[in-house]
Amino acid sequence: MSNSSDRKGKKTALITGASGGIGYELARLFARDAYNLVLVARSEDKLAEIKRDWEKRHGIKVTVITKDLSEPMSPQELFDEVAREGIEVDALVNNAGFTVYGKFIETELQKELEMMQVNMVTLTHLTKLFLPGMVRRGSGRIMNVASTAAYLPGPLMAVYYATKAYVLSFSEALSSELEGTGVTVTALCPGITETGFQKRGNMEESKLVAGRSGMDARTVARIGYKGFMEGKPIVVTGLRNLLVVQATRFTPRALMRRSVKRAQERV
Repeated sequence: MSNSSDRKGKKTALITGASGGIGYELARLFARDAYNLVLVARSEDKLAEIKRDWEKRHGIKVTVITKDLSEPMSPQELFDEVAREGIEVDALVNNAGFTVYGKFIETELQKELEMMQVNMVTLTHLTKLFLPGMVRRGSGRIMNVASTAAYLPGPLMAVYYATKAYVLSFSEALSSELEGTGVTVTALCPGITETGFQKRGNMEESKLVAGRSGMDARTVARIGYKGFMEGKPIVVTGLRNLLVVQATRFTPRALMRRSVKRAQERV
């Protein structure tokens, strides 16, 4: 067991997709606030580098777990590994996710099934596994990274937008169920963010991305972290994104569909 003096007196945050982008920046904020960390991603070399740097710089314990979260058994394997290390998770950040770009009739089914697994099923499974311990202890925080896409239909990224709608709905409902337990759930809803996300999704030539700069990952993480620590059920990052979200309340659905499709067509 690793529940030794290097963990005592410190809370622990588990972050998926922690090797870059928003996940990395969120992890950096937890480290700054002296949280021990469990960092999960596929990139072992990157995580090992973070571990060496942050343990020395912040005086924290960083546990690295290399895991492909598109594998159906990965949530249980991750939970079991954390349990074997004697780690109690005080903050769970379900950040891992990716997209698939293109017309649904032309996109690759296997990629979409993997995306649904990571964006929805793994997120739900990890929440199911770690939540009971938080409720028993009477404290804990869960962040599920959704998107402003959760508020919109998404032609040319139909499945991705649908997964994010699920994340938002699930998080809101769970937040309400957990009132009075000492556990909070926050859905983080960023818009376009400067990460490797668009490149992985092959959407760099879409009008939505090409020639446009999104919010940087560090700013998204800072806004999200603040709202998360305040226990807010939903955090939308930035005024522009907040206006987009509010506009969906009054915009006809047909107009939203056409607008999103135009924005996401290739240049």
